[in-house]
Amino acid sequence: MSYSLTLGTVAFLLAVGWGTPLIKYLRRAHLGKRIRIDGPKAHQVKMGTPTMGGLMIIIPVLLITIILNIANFLGHTYIGQSVLVPLFVMVGFGILGMLDDWEGILGKNASRGEGLSPRTKFALQCVIAFVAAGALYWMANLHSLAVPGIPSKFNIGIFYLPVAIFIILGTSNAVNLTDGLDGLAGSNAAIAFTAYGVIAYLQGQVWLVAFCFTVVGAVMAFLWYNAYPADLFMGDTGSQSLGATLGVVALLTGQWLLLPVVGAIFVAEALSVILQVGWFKLTRRLYGEGRRLFRMSPLHHHFELLGWSETQVTQRFWLIGILSAMLGIALALI
Repeated sequence: MSYSLTLGTVAFLLAVGWGTPLIKYLRRAHLGKRIRIDGPKAHQVKMGTPTMGGLMIIIPVLLITIILNIANFLGHTYIGQSVLVPLFVMVGFGILGMLDDWEGILGKNASRGEGLSPRTKFALQCVIAFVAAGALYWMANLHSLAVPGIPSKFNIGIFYLPVAIFIILGTSNAVNLTDGLDGLAGSNAAIAFTAYGVIAYLQGQVWLVAFCFTVVGAVMAFLWYNAYPADLFMGDTGSQSLGATLGVVALLTGQWLLLPVVGAIFVAEALSVILQVGWFKLTRRLYGEGRRLFRMSPLHHHFELLGWSETQVTQRFWLIGILSAMLGIALALI
């Protein structure tokens, strides 16, 4: 654990050091966030804030993990193969997120703040998730389910593949939906990776502990610049990548049933969108006009419109995130 915590500190120092040059470069390249016109009016002042800040997280994690595991990679060991899966997902979803951010800033739909078409993005997400799930199933030989309170794991066989794909896709999009307020997605991602780092430590997965805390250190460096009022947004480059990687980490521990607990905020944000859209379509069909459950979705916008300040929403959500992570670790100990 001391080694992993030190790695997290090193990742923070490496990442935070190039934050200012990255922000300056993004400003010169005019890679600033476009705010959707149907969002809260208070967010319009954020127009032009540099995005693609996820690079600040992905690059240090990639470099540190590769350098520390060169011997494992060359030796084709179990550790080397297993580390490749979360790295592949982090980089793959990061590149996809960059394309989405780029399209949303300089693409044909940039004026509306829209990136890649939903179909294109989802199809590419499915390809990456399928490759990752296949690697977990065939290379890492993972196909079991751990249930809190039951010592033995349950072998679910080939059904592990669709479950793994669903978890990777679901977590990626849930974190992406949460990324709407300064510090919100990053703080809760850091909490979730810390929780799974502790769970991996309890299971003796030393290499996974190191990876988790490396991610935590890099995310904290990003939060240095993303604290309200943010100088940098992670964009889809960061949110899609972090979410998908968190899903893979949960799968590697076998404790993926605890992911909705550890990532309760992400689940709530995603559910708010699903319920809002579903209820709107249902009431439009029944009554001829769509009605809304929330003032606006995702959930953080609902509380903003209720009168909570942005910092109140963020701080209260990460307090809930900490409690949820504590509960998740407790359940893993049963």
